[in-house]
This record gives sequence, structure tokens and C-alpha cells, in this order.
Amino acid sequence: MKQICDEQQFPILNLHEHTREVFSVNWNLVRKDSFVSGSWDHTIKLWSPESNKSLATWKEHQNCVYQTAWSPHLAEMFASASGDMTVKLWDIRGPRSMKTFQAHGNEVLALDWNKYDPNCLVTAGVDHSIKVWDLRNTAQEVMTLRGHEYAIRRLKCSPHVKSVIGTVSYDMTMRVWDTTRGYNSLVHMHEMHTEFVVGLDFNMFVPGQVATCAWDET
Repeated sequence: MKQICDEQQFPILNLHEHTREVFSVNWNLVRKDSFVSGSWDHTIKLWSPESNKSLATWKEHQNCVYQTAWSPHLAEMFASASGDMTVKLWDIRGPRSMKTFQAHGNEVLALDWNKYDPNCLVTAGVDHSIKVWDLRNTAQEVMTLRGHEYAIRRLKCSPHVKSVIGTVSYDMTMRVWDTTRGYNSLVHMHEMHTEFVVGLDFNMFVPGQVATCAWDET
């Protein structure tokens, strides 16, 4: 079997600067030279695969950084979700966040960018709700989707349909939503896991196909 990772071409780096658990790592979606990580130590770090030291560190969040996510539209922008109930927008060229807003009334555990609208961000968290935001005006969310019975651990915006969102939760379900249907937007619910569902992703090459993972080892 051909070795998947050629260590001469892609040296393996052990990057150890965070001082607590690391919850998130995300490659830049527009260019290949950077990725960010978020940690329980309240910090976000910018990395390059060419260096064994971080390129920048930001510490504005007042609680755990549960997720970081690069914009699929702009190479310099990413967003972060935190236990301090806020979402922050960042430009890696600046020393501080560009924008901060309280997204939920409890810990924000997940976020993702709409793949078709650069001003649309979706968040979810401990308050069981999913919120759709227009980043040009974050005084109030565009829409709130409810249905999960416990905290929402991860969400993904569909790479195929602008209005479709997938979510997974500690209520042991995966749900699919279509925001064009308004507040009746739940279109599918998967209930075959027997423990907390903590991850999902859409197949970029097969519309309608989704993978999930859970504490039930499946």
C-alpha cells in the first residue's frame, strides 16, 4: 500500500503551544498555507505547515474556544465560537478581532459559514437552538431554528444547497433543516445513534450523503 503521508514531502510537526485541550483545528479553505486552532486555554493560534511555531496568538475570548472556522470566501477571515456565549470574526492581518457579538444565551459550541453567501454564518450551542446570522447586522439573528432537546455539538452548511443545514446533538439525533421552509424547517431526523452525536459532514461529491459519528463508537 502506498504511504498516504510522505514524511519527506510533508514533515510531521508536533505543535505544542496550547496549555489546555485543543477542541478545533481548521485549514484555510481558500489557500493552503495556514490553519487555525482553538483551545480550552481561551486562545486561538494561527499556524503554517512550514513552521513548528505559531504565527499569531489571539486571546480575547473569556472561556473555552470550542470551534474555529475559516470563511470559504475570504482567505484572511475566520470565525470562532466560545463558551463565553460570543462569536468573534477575525482577520489574520490584524491584532484584534474585527467583530464580536453575543450569539446565544449559553455556550456556543458550533458554527459554520454558508458556502454561497459570504455574509451568512450559522451558530448553535447549549441552548438547543440554531441561529442564522447576517454579518452585516448582528443585533438580532435572521432566524432561530428549534427542535433539538439537548445541546447541539456540531453543525454544517450544505456544500450543495444554500438553504440546507445539518446538525448533531447530545439528544442522540442528526437533523437536517431547510431555511426556505421558515420555522417549519426540519426536513429529516436520524435517530439510530445510541449516545451523544458529536460530528457530521456532508459529502462534497455526493449530494444528500452525510456521515455522522457518536460516543456509541459508530
